[in-house]
Amino acid sequence: MKHFFFPAALVAWGLGGCTASQPTATTSSATSAAVSTTAPPAPAAPSASAVSATDSNTTDEQPQDHKLVIYQMMTRLFGNKTAANKHYGTLQENGVGKFNDINNTALQAIKKMGVSHVWYTGVLEHATMTDYTKYGILLDDADVVKGRAGSPYAVKDYYDVDPDLAVNVKTRMQEFEALVKRTHDNDLKVLIDFIPNHVARTYKSDAHPSGVVDLGAQDDKTKAFVPNNNFYYLPGQSFVVPAGYQPLGPLKGPREDGKFQEVPAKATGNDVFSATPSVDDWFETIKLNYGVDYQNGRQQHFSPIPDTWLKMRDILIFWTKKDVDGFRCDMAEMVPVEFWAWVIPELKKVKPSLVFIGEAYDAKTYKMYIERGHFDYLYDKVGLYDGLRRLMRGEGNTEEITRVWREESRGFSGHMLRFLENHDEQRIVSKEFAGNPRAAIPAMTVSATLGTGPVMLYFGQHVGEPALGSEGFSGADGRTTIFDYWGVPEHQKWMNGGKFDGGRLSDDQKRLHDFYTRLLTLSASSNAIRQGQFYELQDANNLGQEYNKREVYTYVRYTDKQRLLIVANFSLNQTYRPTLVIPREVQQRMGLNPEHAHTYTDLLNQAPAVESLRLTLAPQSAYIFEINEKK
Repeated sequence: MKHFFFPAALVAWGLGGCTASQPTATTSSATSAAVSTTAPPAPAAPSASAVSATDSNTTDEQPQDHKLVIYQMMTRLFGNKTAANKHYGTLQENGVGKFNDINNTALQAIKKMGVSHVWYTGVLEHATMTDYTKYGILLDDADVVKGRAGSPYAVKDYYDVDPDLAVNVKTRMQEFEALVKRTHDNDLKVLIDFIPNHVARTYKSDAHPSGVVDLGAQDDKTKAFVPNNNFYYLPGQSFVVPAGYQPLGPLKGPREDGKFQEVPAKATGNDVFSATPSVDDWFETIKLNYGVDYQNGRQQHFSPIPDTWLKMRDILIFWTKKDVDGFRCDMAEMVPVEFWAWVIPELKKVKPSLVFIGEAYDAKTYKMYIERGHFDYLYDKVGLYDGLRRLMRGEGNTEEITRVWREESRGFSGHMLRFLENHDEQRIVSKEFAGNPRAAIPAMTVSATLGTGPVMLYFGQHVGEPALGSEGFSGADGRTTIFDYWGVPEHQKWMNGGKFDGGRLSDDQKRLHDFYTRLLTLSASSNAIRQGQFYELQDANNLGQEYNKREVYTYVRYTDKQRLLIVANFSLNQTYRPTLVIPREVQQRMGLNPEHAHTYTDLLNQAPAVESLRLTLAPQSAYIFEINEKK
């Protein structure tokens, strides 16, 4: 997109003061509250059940501080300054980011947003159509590669890094090790991917340590399943490339002929036990065998410990000794929980502070993967993300937020990682999602402050990257490609030729970036957000005038050191002017004296303190008030 702009009526994103007036919807600041100093009507006393021992507005979860602030970057794209963006372009045509592009300046710019951890996505060597044969790396067959650059989740060598990311391919591992040290020197921690469920069809490690036996090297390929085999086989059958697959569209890929030699065929990564997977399957990958016989009632063979378990443990130890601080584990639920229950404690013997984050989508298994599997955190995708997405599109209501904390993650919400964007999801500003960066203001505020668990930001999100265009394998779908060589235009404006100062951003983008910085910095530093109790105020305010329970969401987070009131208005176009109620019993829970007057200071929008909760809530806005007794 050549011109990045927002409608004039939505431009006021700056800091807002508090006045006694009530601005109209077209003049209200999108991130500031106009709070009347007129005394509000006396609140009605809450019912006896409102704050009872079995209060449905809160949980008995004991908060623990898990407030990681994670910045996910697609490493290949992050530092790329080339803006050619040719459809199916080569590395030489479209450019590629390097480890060295993530220098001290870049890391400090990330750190200033309140970030504690950087997830370097796509570090491991994976299948690609780029030719690195002169460096001793086998050329992949385009018939089993997705995209010119290739999917980072089709790993070709667990013990190596992507040669694309190195200035000098021969010293690629040293360049990665330097990045790890540089990240730590900038007071940030390092997360990388661990892809345990599947590997590329062309998997062959040429960088493994001496004595390591490669995956599949000792498999009995005459049998469909053997507990100690690393892969699943289809004896007597040959793999067939999906009919009609065109790796580079109208162009020709390396070794492309519609064939790929694999005899016997192996099961495909998304549990397809067929020699003829479809073009919609993960046909470029093969499934790893953890001792589960899928074709015989999922019989489990976990004793003695399967060979794949041991190999995966050794791979994790290898990267842990490279001084990484944690792993985002791809499709963790496709690997038996028994493996995680064994391997995570094994790794924490090596480095107790390691963090394990599981990509998970089945809410019914969340508790099991946390308690039995020992995961530190799991994706909150099908609950909070999906609910917030509907709200951001004007399709849902705030009851979906209530359902998440009250039912879906009750008792372990501090272990749920919240986000609005990642490499799998559509960009907020894309027409396929919300089409408007302001939609993120209430949703991201809830994501960051609802619980004590981690929150994640995807690169480019904080400047409203819309993911326009069809990159190649990744079509025009509202996502930033993970398969192609590409420049990310709005992110490149923030990068500003390597200055990482946002120098080429529009005023609107700078305001958006400032919002994310304020929110994430506050989330990282606030005692109440990091380790406070939670209490929802929907029931307390439901009968109030101008309080639309479907679109406005209100709650408190508090400790004995800090008390916060968080208010979010998800409406796409409606300004609300409620007088909020915090019941006496809730004030007492928070350590406040209901007989005393209080002040309310909007920390998120850096507004002056006021003495009333008669608010003006602009469309798509959010507020974080610190409550103090008036002196």
